[in-house]
Amino acid sequence: MIFEKFLSLLPSELDGALVMSEENRRYFTSFPSSDGALLISRNGTVFLTDSRYVEAAQKKITVCPVRLSKNLSTELPQLMSEFKINNLAVETTRLTVAQFEDFTKWMPDTGICTENYADRAIDALRMVKSDEEVALVCEAQAIAERAFDHILGFIKPGVTERDIQLELDYYMLRNGAEALSFETIAVSGVNSSMPHGVPSDKKVESGEFITMDYGAVVGGYHSDMTRTVAVGSVSAEQKKIYNTVLEAQLASMEKMAPGVSCFDADKAARDVITEAGYGEFFGHGTGHGVGYVLSVHEGPQRIHWRGAPIPLEPGMVTSDEPGFYLEGKFGIRHENLTVVCEGETNAYGRFLHFDYLTMVPFDLDAVDARYLNEDYKKLLNAYHAKVRETILPYLAGDEAEWLLHATRAI
Repeated sequence: MIFEKFLSLLPSELDGALVMSEENRRYFTSFPSSDGALLISRNGTVFLTDSRYVEAAQKKITVCPVRLSKNLSTELPQLMSEFKINNLAVETTRLTVAQFEDFTKWMPDTGICTENYADRAIDALRMVKSDEEVALVCEAQAIAERAFDHILGFIKPGVTERDIQLELDYYMLRNGAEALSFETIAVSGVNSSMPHGVPSDKKVESGEFITMDYGAVVGGYHSDMTRTVAVGSVSAEQKKIYNTVLEAQLASMEKMAPGVSCFDADKAARDVITEAGYGEFFGHGTGHGVGYVLSVHEGPQRIHWRGAPIPLEPGMVTSDEPGFYLEGKFGIRHENLTVVCEGETNAYGRFLHFDYLTMVPFDLDAVDARYLNEDYKKLLNAYHAKVRETILPYLAGDEAEWLLHATRAI
């Protein structure tokens, strides 16, 4: 049971933990609410919430009892006594100063631990996804992929970035998304040099790149993908840099072997861009964990030069998204989601492998195959073959013809 797993990750001298953050309350209980407190202890667990939510919580939550909360200042001290809690962990990285001061005032006889044991234990649970959790990420990603197919038929010179953003949002919400992972990014031309630019009333023009970064939420789990596509014909310079960023994306994926640190995976992508002479134009990390409720960027793993040296493990879902941003000209970013999977065990040991969760073609019209490294060309063709194999059975007619063309070998 998840509570036992969590408690096993805490030091033995801690008798329990108080979970106040909305995202972690929902992670443990699968119940969304703006109010609540989850007390997890070695002698019992209880969820407290106010009158707005208590009836729904009692029907929804099956992992622990639910009680009506009227006044935490008196209820928490009583629970410390009921569950024999002398030392309590709290979410130090999510707790406000005011909350901490309240807890120490309300529970003067309970030791409130200021080390981030609770956060680290929760992060350790959340960063490794079960098969059921990965399936929900895939379901959310499938909605985003269908939105991409839809938006390609919508983009044309004259539509605005805001038009594209709203069309993507409406399509995802109309087709199964319970929410958006974050505010959709759709930026074109000179605006695409801003990695997290805000869609504007700028009209898309022929010869520009447009970068779209967006995602859907299903069952609380996020998807996250980015594609840069060419509107009409683009210049030789644009194609050259598109090639470089694509090679960096593929290089990072190849480097992301089990046991390799996130730092090393970032370096693999960064080296490709730096060696091409564009290192100064790639300022952000290569990727991040993708997760649950309010955490499309979920740690502690992140593919970054400042990332923690956390080895990759089965069940981790991460993004892979190198980029290039030249102020006043254009930007390019490619982003796929990946999951670490169990491989075979043989005389040489235990092996793992990576699977792409994102099944979306890259824009081959923006690629100059003459200048694409042969090894990366093979990787790109292999990825597109997998996209074709996975998606084609669900398409027919014009859509099938489009996919065959978009995933053609180069």
